[in-house]
Amino acid sequence: MSEQVNEQELIRHIVQETDADEKLIKLVLKHEQAFISNAKEDKNGEVEIDGDELVDYILSRPDVKSNELTVESIMEAEMDYFMDKGLAGYVD
Repeated sequence: MSEQVNEQELIRHIVQETDADEKLIKLVLKHEQAFISNAKEDKNGEVEIDGDELVDYILSRPDVKSNELTVESIMEAEMDYFMDKGLAGYVD
């Protein structure tokens, strides 16, 4: 996560948006970061992340006891937070 992001504020935002458990949110964000960190860059130095592969990866972690809908909701709320802060956007 970026240094500009207040992690507690992000987690509070996700809790409010999803009603998910804070421990689950932290786990999802941790595994999401690991997945992104291990993603390979293309020839332009960019990383393309497939959302379905990311969700499957997170759900395959033995410590994540959740379902696809909840994980997707957490990631959508995270993206909403980043977009509200002007730190992210979607690429067509």
